[in-house]
Amino acid sequence: MTATSDLGASGTVQFASPQLLRSVFRRHAAGVAVITARGDAGPAGFTATSLTSVSAEPPMLSFGIGTGGSSWPAIAATDHVGVHILGEHQEELAATFARSGADRFGAPTAWREGPKGVPVLDGVLAWLVCRVVTRVPAGDHRIVLAEVVLGDPAGAGRPLLYHQGRFSALRD
Repeated sequence: MTATSDLGASGTVQFASPQLLRSVFRRHAAGVAVITARGDAGPAGFTATSLTSVSAEPPMLSFGIGTGGSSWPAIAATDHVGVHILGEHQEELAATFARSGADRFGAPTAWREGPKGVPVLDGVLAWLVCRVVTRVPAGDHRIVLAEVVLGDPAGAGRPLLYHQGRFSALRD
């Protein structure tokens, strides 16, 4: 459905729908992160573009996760998560953690057990271990608020971005 309006440059305005939200957010470039957790069945993780800094005092962040995703049971049950900022050289890693049914922690993913038992990915621009504070219902997702416990911002390189439905890099 569309309605004519003088608000948009195109002369039409779409009513709210999942397609409208997807269409608008395809135009919003976002950094790419991988969220990991230790689950009952082993390590779990997923690619996220919803990572947000929430508070400096105390240091907190948030991310969204679909309740139908394979990583949701681990995120729902855990006390701690890993947050990994990916570099532009890690497009395949991002794609692996975004694929449904993929063996995310098999070869060639390099990782180790980190603090609080959280899976920590090697070679990322930065990583954090965070204590889950709460999970807020939001439609078919949950917004996870987590307090930063420790991390390492020492990776070098440029960030991986997600824009127009694909991974890309910054341009000079």
